[in-house]
Amino acid sequence: MAPGKIRIGTCSWTESSLIESGTFYPRGAGTPKARLKFYARQFDTVEIESSYYQIPSVEMAQAWTERTPPGFLFHVKAFGALTGHNIDPRRLPAELQALLAPGELDREELHVAEPGMLKAMAQALLDALEPLRQARKMGFTIFQFPPWFGYKKANLDYLRYCKELMAGIPIAVEFRHGSWFTAHHRDELFAFLKEHKITYITCDEPQYGNLSTAPFHPEATTGIAYLRLHGRNGDCWHSDVPGDEYLYPEAELQEIARHALRLSETARTTFIMFNNCRCGYAVKNALEMREHCRVVPPPQAPSPSGRGWPKAG
Repeated sequence: MAPGKIRIGTCSWTESSLIESGTFYPRGAGTPKARLKFYARQFDTVEIESSYYQIPSVEMAQAWTERTPPGFLFHVKAFGALTGHNIDPRRLPAELQALLAPGELDREELHVAEPGMLKAMAQALLDALEPLRQARKMGFTIFQFPPWFGYKKANLDYLRYCKELMAGIPIAVEFRHGSWFTAHHRDELFAFLKEHKITYITCDEPQYGNLSTAPFHPEATTGIAYLRLHGRNGDCWHSDVPGDEYLYPEAELQEIARHALRLSETARTTFIMFNNCRCGYAVKNALEMREHCRVVPPPQAPSPSGRGWPKAG
């Protein structure tokens, strides 16, 4: 069987430090439209991060489809309430604000657990993403669960519930707590995801010798493998000061590429998505990974500006 396709991209094309760094977008790409068009000439997939903070409008999704070529894929991060995060109720669409209890709209942060409200939020997200689905440019809804979402039976049930909420769009799940990957729980987790046809996201993040982060455990539970790469340098993880150490050095990229190539031998498609988003580091590493995995760039892909790339390790 021939190896599956490898698709490489980043977890945002509008991240502020990427734009401010001047290392990727050329002069003249100063609008959201121009940036996405330029990005889509370098890569064939991207994640939409803004949907975690605010449910997009249909008009936004329609614009994304029009600014990208056929075959381009968007993965959309699930709205924060759906993954147990607090949200700003003032950023909800008017029709969802109307469903809030008295006084909830005045709060700066709101935790939503009521099933009816969660279902309404999921439906609003589904409706907004319809242009992407119609254009065959919709990939996964990314459910990135928080570090406090650890292994327990109720959380396994919630994974199944998330799939039901997003009926019509496949979901992929990322765990940020090590309890999912202990010897007692890992096999059960992967069997559960395979049974329910939920795509597992391989998370790569710093390790501290405890369960506070998820270990790098490359695996696929459906026909799609998905690697989501945050960087490994723990010293920089909670720092507001950019450091070159946040880049993946050559040796780490080679290691990750070996896992990706192995997964692609059986997976239909393997996504490698960089979320080490500081100063354009994700884009730099994605371009380097393209070479390691022998991925051919889109036809007539222009060169990024290349100004100010820091050296990796």
